[in-house]
Amino acid sequence: MSDTEMNEEVEMAQEQQPAQLESPDNIRADVLENIPVTISVEVGRTELKIRDLMRLTQGSVVELDRLAGEPLDLLVNNTLVAQGEVVLVNDRYGVKLTRVIPAVERVSNL
Repeated sequence: MSDTEMNEEVEMAQEQQPAQLESPDNIRADVLENIPVTISVEVGRTELKIRDLMRLTQGSVVELDRLAGEPLDLLVNNTLVAQGEVVLVNDRYGVKLTRVIPAVERVSNL
């Protein structure tokens, strides 16, 4: 098989592939936009010994590592993406973003 024939076969095979599978560098935006992610808001954290955890009852208070008024963390798939403050939107909680973590910083924390 000549080089010309081989190139023609490769080109024909590429034309028959769906657009989103052309190459890893050419992923279509609409494919990415439909991938579900989990968003969570973290008020704070703490560590407890199991004996203390077992003693928790209704009305117990668990102290967190954040001060009142500090920004909350907005996590996407457990990766810090932004910080913000709690707001009320039509009787539901929401988060008003006050700081968005730069993409370079997010990637370095993976």
